[in-house]
Amino acid sequence: MKYVYQTKGTCSSRIDFEINEGILSHVVFTGGCNGNLKAIGKLVEGKPAEEIAALLRGNTCGYKNTSCGDQLAKAIDQALGA
Repeated sequence: MKYVYQTKGTCSSRIDFEINEGILSHVVFTGGCNGNLKAIGKLVEGKPAEEIAALLRGNTCGYKNTSCGDQLAKAIDQALGA
């Protein structure tokens, strides 16, 4: 199933992704640090969504209390109803 998540507190503004049978795929960030966010998308491709959320949850960026990775964890949690 396809999901769209509007981020809060990060340079990226949106995350598009899919979760099918618990597996994360097609993760695309809009805005933010292009190279780093493309890398995140490649690294999480085909991995269990819950595992990725647990790994990235709580990660911060500089002085901010969140990060693009943390926002992806929040997006996954929302999509899974956690």
